[in-house]
Amino acid sequence: MKKNQFIKSALPIFLLVFNICLLLFLLSLLAKNSDVFVFWGSATREVAANAANNLIRNTDNFNWTFIFIFTVVVYLYFTELKNKNYKGIVAALALYGVHWIYEIVNAIIQSGSGFALWTVSPASTSFILLIGVSWELSMMFAVAGLIMSKLLPDDKNLKILGMNNRIFFAIMNAAFFSIFEVFLAGTPAFIWTYSWWGAIPVFITTYIPFFLAAFLLYDAPPKKQKLFLGITWGLVALLLIFLIPFGVI
Repeated sequence: MKKNQFIKSALPIFLLVFNICLLLFLLSLLAKNSDVFVFWGSATREVAANAANNLIRNTDNFNWTFIFIFTVVVYLYFTELKNKNYKGIVAALALYGVHWIYEIVNAIIQSGSGFALWTVSPASTSFILLIGVSWELSMMFAVAGLIMSKLLPDDKNLKILGMNNRIFFAIMNAAFFSIFEVFLAGTPAFIWTYSWWGAIPVFITTYIPFFLAAFLLYDAPPKKQKLFLGITWGLVALLLIFLIPFGVI
């Protein structure tokens, strides 16, 4: 009985993810020769990636937008705190924490293999934090969970297309971010070098976990919220403290 219930609840999720992957694949075929919409990485961009590798945490491009963007993010957090939107802040910190773990892993991949899964161009940012994340991107991810959590229905048990609405919105937000990244990968600002890395793996392995963390923790009991955030951010802090000084990332 339990097995049948699991299949019944998992099937709509699988079908939605599969259909979005199929759509991304078909779009990639249509855009095969496009320089604007890039669905897969290419070794031709290794030169640009190498240039970025040499300028991590370099201050040559620093400008005052750094301060302004940070001020806006702080304002958003304090406004939500004043409005007692604690669930929204939890969603924001959950997504941001998972995002940082992914960025650290991406930087470790670059350190071990020579190229990261994704790389940001130094010409596109005021400061590169890690090989795959600029200051501007990082600040966007700092508020992404908060912003997108405002789409969630008040009823946490509401089903959409046969699945819990939190999962539905996590998948759909992941699809939106993945499709938008297709445009970014066609610009000099964002670099994919591996031919097997692109929109579909980004959608499945990166953005779905980001938004699942944000939206599932949104309704979790306070004790579980604190435990998840404590473990996630504790791990982020430990990795940064040990890996940066040793030159790994």
